Amino acid sequence: MEYRRLRSSPRLSEYLDWPGLEQVCVIERVRRIGTEEHRETVFAITSLPAATGSASRLLELTRGHWGIENEVHWVKDVVLGEDACRVRTNDGPQILSGLRNAALRLLHGNGLDRIASALRHLAAFPMKAIQLVTQGRITDL
Repeated sequence: MEYRRLRSSPRLSEYLDWPGLEQVCVIERVRRIGTEEHRETVFAITSLPAATGSASRLLELTRGHWGIENEVHWVKDVVLGEDACRVRTNDGPQILSGLRNAALRLLHGNGLDRIASALRHLAAFPMKAIQLVTQGRITDL
């Protein structure tokens, strides 16, 4: 069970020297796992004004952000090793990130949601990987 509460205020927007800042937020999370209770407090800023960025809307957006983080970025970081990549200069990081995104789109487009397992299979059968890249689909995976 999880409980979240977000409080936001535009009061600090003029005080803080941050371009586009409209509101500051405090998000309190309480998770109960079995008999243990875990509490966490995080702070955030947003460029959404109070008129369009109510506390409930901001809470919805932060929840959506973590959905993206868990579904896409985690796979890129852990399974595809993006954070461990040593390429740091010129256009290399953007090019490699684009290739990782393309690979994920191809795998997901073929109904493959277990990315690590699919990559191991394609490594064992490189002709299937070539078929995926050239035809955009795999006939027997």
